[in-house]
Formats: sequence, structure tokens, C-alpha cells
Amino acid sequence: MSIPPAESRYESLTVDDEGFVQLRWPAGAKITGPSAKDAFDEVNRICAGTRRPMLVDMATTKSVAREARSVFGEPCAASRIALLGRSPVDRVIANFTLGVSQVPCPTRFFTDRDKALAFLREGPHDGTV
Repeated sequence: MSIPPAESRYESLTVDDEGFVQLRWPAGAKITGPSAKDAFDEVNRICAGTRRPMLVDMATTKSVAREARSVFGEPCAASRIALLGRSPVDRVIANFTLGVSQVPCPTRFFTDRDKALAFLREGPHDGTV
């Protein structure tokens, strides 16, 4: 697999103290199919067979390609996904992505980090993939 251009790669991907996966896209990211696949492959790798809630910071994402939306519809180690944005544009991008893709787990958009984390805490996690 080829390495996505720097502008489309995720900025960071970690597991926090609560066991939540935290994926951050850089400001102005153009999320391509290969960059989405790269991110989800890494999510699966760091989760090592355990399903975990995932917070995706997509604030100021510039675009999400059709191929990326397809990847986001594939099952991965995420048990629930909270999409975190800041602006009405972020909401439009998230709603469009969710509206045209079948998501494999409960997924919602938030502009408030605390509400996003509360949503992640509501559902089951730490199950086996």
C-alpha cells in the first residue's frame, strides 16, 4: 500500500487512559481512501482484537473522498464512534459521510468533547473483535 500524502494522513492515533481510541485528523485534511484505510488498519492493530470506543477529532477537515466513506462503512475495532468537530462545516461533512455510508457501529457527531466522551461511555466496549 502506498503512503498517503502528508495532507491526508491522520495526525495522531492513541489509546487513552480510559481505553478509548483517539484519532485526530490534522486541520485542513483531505481524507482519501488510502488515508482512511491506513487509519483503520492502525486502529485495528493497536486494539489487538479488542473492541474500543473511538473519538475522531475531525475539526476543520476539508473533505472526505468517496473511497474514504466506503472505508468508514467497513467494520473495525471501534465499538462506538464519536465524531468531534467545531464548525457547521464539520457538521455538514460528518452528516454527509454518515448519510451516504452504512456505519458498522453507533456513530454520532458532536461539537462538545465532554458530550462526545459521555456518548462513548454509554455503550459496550472492551469486547472481542
